[in-house]
Amino acid sequence: MKIYKFKTNKIQLALFIFVMSSFGFNVSQANELAASKKGDFARGATAWVNNCVRCHNVRDPKELRDDQWITTTFHMRIRAGLTGQQTRDIITFLQLSN
Repeated sequence: MKIYKFKTNKIQLALFIFVMSSFGFNVSQANELAASKKGDFARGATAWVNNCVRCHNVRDPKELRDDQWITTTFHMRIRAGLTGQQTRDIITFLQLSN
């Protein structure tokens, strides 16, 4: 059974690579995409000021632990209508400021 799964995964991977290459997708584009998914400190600071301060007083990033900022930010993402990238940027800013 494990051999069958391995062959299926190998076939799926080959098919995925073929489809992506036919659309002009390459490894450097994949690396750029992965890098854009990481949080950015400067964008996070800007997004924090522009979004969070509209409804809240400015909170000290040291007020909560890193794991608490993740929970709080995901909750506020829904309420404030933040994008996923904005949320990652804000989390990065808060955690590096903590």
